[in-house]
Amino acid sequence: MRNKQYLLGVLAAMTMASCAPKHYHLVSVDRSRIIIDSRYDQNPDEKAAAFLAPYKKVNDSVMAPIVGQVAHNMHADRPESDLSNLLSDILIWASRDYNESPDLAVYNMGGIRADLTKGDVTYEDVLSVAPFENKICFVTLTGEQLMQLFRQIAYRGGEGVSKGVELVITSEEIGGKLVSARLHGKEIDPQASYRVCTINYLLEGNDGLNALANGTDKVAPQEASNNTRFLILNYFQDMLKQGIVVDARKEGRIKVDKQKF
Repeated sequence: MRNKQYLLGVLAAMTMASCAPKHYHLVSVDRSRIIIDSRYDQNPDEKAAAFLAPYKKVNDSVMAPIVGQVAHNMHADRPESDLSNLLSDILIWASRDYNESPDLAVYNMGGIRADLTKGDVTYEDVLSVAPFENKICFVTLTGEQLMQLFRQIAYRGGEGVSKGVELVITSEEIGGKLVSARLHGKEIDPQASYRVCTINYLLEGNDGLNALANGTDKVAPQEASNNTRFLILNYFQDMLKQGIVVDARKEGRIKVDKQKF
């Protein structure tokens, strides 16, 4: 028993010694830049390619299938862009499956992480555009809160908004202020209620759009199927079945009045 205790004591001392902080000092820092480009395609590593082949086959089976088509290259940009218009309109399109009829949709520019290239759209393209776990949600704002939301959008220089929204803002360079706002051809009634479709990230008040967090009657489904990437995927697949090439353009949903200071 005494020998066992002695052995345990030795082991404990060795463990403590191995865990004791070692007094290293930084002497220098060296760095180099490794450019990964087409030069590595000239002499491919056959063993590496053979090793990756079965994984590539599985990956391609998921990512490569064509889910739709777009009429031209699409890019997200402020104050308004074809791609941000499209994604906002897709939220409105998807709302029917939730028994919702929102007055407008808001999709943040920061949540759009890639462009779409003219022609075929694959699942990989959709995943690149919407890689986050953002999910569709709904909230009711008063007209006053909606105007606050529009002012926050103006301050940010623009965000994705659905068809029917008409904002005039000043340039982001001079403070980004809201000059005027209309919805479906009408002025905003401060006392009315407006149903907004958006994503849960914005519903939490992120990206400076905290007006959304102050709304009421929130509906925020948590299942993975409500992820925006699946809604976008469903939209493209539906359009493909109908033989429709998806098109979206800048329509003047958000205009910059450079004369306002």
